[in-house]
Amino acid sequence: MGRKKQWTERIQLPLAEGTTERIDALLRDDEVRLDMIREAIEREIKRRSKLSKE
Repeated sequence: MGRKKQWTERIQLPLAEGTTERIDALLRDDEVRLDMIREAIEREIKRRSKLSKE
């Protein structure tokens, strides 16, 4: 029996030219691009959730 999937939802989105290069240039040592994107999405969801409650 394999591990339970941590990431069950998928999204595919087009980005402006050069965006992935800009992201990659800002990654910390051993950081994965997808982890940075996931973190940014979660941070924005929390920020907007706080705004909608005001």
